Amino acid sequence: MSPVIPRVIRLHFHALFCSKQSFLLHLALGCLSIGLIPTLAARPSLSAERLTISYGIAARSISINSLETYAKTGKVDDNLAAYVQYADKEQLSQLRQVLLTPIPLNAVSVSQFLYTPIGTRLLENFGEVIQQESGISGFYAIRAALILAAADPEGLTLLNVLRKFPSRAIAIDLVRSLEIAGAFQNLVNKTQQAIALINKQSSLDAANTSKLDNISVADLPRLGKFRWQKQTITLNDTSRDRTFPADIYLPVVSSSPRPVIVISHGLGSDRTSFAYLAEYFASYGFVVAVPEHPGSNAQQLQALLSGRAAEVTSAREFIDRPLDIKYLLNQLSKLSQVDSTYRGRLNLDQVGVVGQSFGGYTALALAGAPIDFKQLDKNCPASPDVLNVSLLLQCLAVNLPEESTDDLFDSRVKSVIAINPVDSSILGQASLSQIKIPVMIVSSSIDTVAPALLEQIQPFTWLTTPNKYLLLINGATHFSTIAESPTSGVPVPEQVIGPTPALAQRYIRALSLPFFQTYLANDPSYRRYLSADYVNAISQEPLPLSLVESLSLQGSTASSGIFTNF
Repeated sequence: MSPVIPRVIRLHFHALFCSKQSFLLHLALGCLSIGLIPTLAARPSLSAERLTISYGIAARSISINSLETYAKTGKVDDNLAAYVQYADKEQLSQLRQVLLTPIPLNAVSVSQFLYTPIGTRLLENFGEVIQQESGISGFYAIRAALILAAADPEGLTLLNVLRKFPSRAIAIDLVRSLEIAGAFQNLVNKTQQAIALINKQSSLDAANTSKLDNISVADLPRLGKFRWQKQTITLNDTSRDRTFPADIYLPVVSSSPRPVIVISHGLGSDRTSFAYLAEYFASYGFVVAVPEHPGSNAQQLQALLSGRAAEVTSAREFIDRPLDIKYLLNQLSKLSQVDSTYRGRLNLDQVGVVGQSFGGYTALALAGAPIDFKQLDKNCPASPDVLNVSLLLQCLAVNLPEESTDDLFDSRVKSVIAINPVDSSILGQASLSQIKIPVMIVSSSIDTVAPALLEQIQPFTWLTTPNKYLLLINGATHFSTIAESPTSGVPVPEQVIGPTPALAQRYIRALSLPFFQTYLANDPSYRRYLSADYVNAISQEPLPLSLVESLSLQGSTASSGIFTNF
C-alpha cells in the first residue's frame, strides 16, 4: 500500500468518526432519514464488489464482502485489517452502526426526492467524489443505488446501497474526498472554537453579574395559572390562492387585550410540532396563533414521498410563509371586530413570532430582514466543499423576482425568536443588520442541517439591534426542540433527534417566556431571567446551556481566524 493512502485514511477516520463530535453518525443518519444519503451508491444488472480508493497514481481496493462481514459479525478479515488499524473501537462501532442502520423509506419516496432540484444538486455534489469504475461522475449510479436499495427487501441501509452500485467497483476520488474532508474538519475546528468562546463568555457573565438574587428558578418552565381555549380557523387568501388552517389559543383572562405570539413551524413539520409551546404561552396569558404553512409542511413532504408532489418545497415559500402570518394577523383583526369570541381579547399591535428552521427565517423576515439576492448570487449553487445542507433550501430562492419580496416586513411584530434558523445566504449580513427589534437566536451545537457556526453564531454577530441574545444548547441537534407529531412526514431516527429532547423543549419554554414578557408584554421584572446566571441555574447535562448578549470575535479570533473562508 502506498504510504500516502494510510495517512489519508487516518485523517478520514479522525474527521468523520471522531467520537467527541459524532458528526458522521448524525450527518449520515440525518441525511438518510430524509432521503439524502448519497454517501456511497447502484444498478440492477451489476453488483459492486469493491471500493477502489485512488490518490494520484496510488490506489487500493476494499472488498465490500469484507465490509459486510465486519458490519454483520464484527469480524475483520485480512483485506479490511489494513484499514481498521487507523480507527479505535468506538469509531469502528460507529462505522458498523452507519452501515446497518435502516431507514423506513420506500423506493417511491427515495425516487421522488432524488428527482427534485434539491436532490439533483446533492447527487451532483456527491458524484464528484463517488464515481463509476470508468471514472465518470457517480450521479446516475448513486441515484439508481439508492432507489434499488429502498426497493430491496433488506431495506435502505448504507451497506445495501453499496451492494446496488452499477459497476464492479465504486471509485472514490480520494483527492477530492480529502478536500471535502479537510473542509469538514475546518468547519468542525472553527465551530469548536466559537462554541468554546460562547461557553467561556457565558460562564464569566454568570460569575460576574448575578441578576437573580434569591428568587426561585424552578417554577418558570412550568405551566402558568391561566386556562385557555383552543379554536381552529381556516384562512383563505384568494389573492394568493392559498388556504390554510391555524390553531388559536385564547387564554381565559379578564384583563385588557393580550399580546399575540405566532409560532411558525419548520420544513416538513406542522402546527402540532410546537403545541407544547403554544399551550405554555397561553397559560401565561398570551394569545397564541399557530398557522400551518401549506407547501412546506408535513403534508407537503408526505405528498412528495408518495409521488403526489414534484418538489420538497418551492422557492415561493420564502415569500408565502411571511405573507401567511401577515394574512393571519389581518384576519384576526377582522375577527376581533365582528366575533364575540375574539372581541377585546387580542392586542395586535404587540405581536411576537417564534420560528424554527424555515420558520426561523420566517420570523426574521417579518422582523425586517429582506431577502439578500446579492448574497444568494454569491453563495449559490452550494458547493460540496461547504458542508451546509440548509444552503440547498436557501438557494431555491435565487431566481425569485426581487419585487415580489418587498412586502414581508410587518411593523406589528415587536420581537422574535429564531430557533435553528436558516439565514446565512437568504438573508446575510446586510439584511440581518436592518432588524431593529429584539431578537433571540437559538443554536444547537451539533446541528448538521443548519450548522451552528454558519447559520446562527456568525449571523448573530451581524445583528445590530441593541437587544439581542444567542442561546446555545450544547449537545442538541436540529430536531431537539421539535415535539413528536402524529402527522410527521418522515420518521426521524432517535440518533438524529439527539439526547433528551424533553430537556431542550424545557429550555425553550424557560427562555422564551421571559423574552416575550420583557419585550412584548413590557414587564421589566422578567428581564433578570434573560441572563447567563439564570441559564447557568437551569442548565443540565447532557445539554448544558450558554447565553450571550454580544459576541466579539475580532480580537479573540484574529490568530485563529474562526470565520475565515465562511
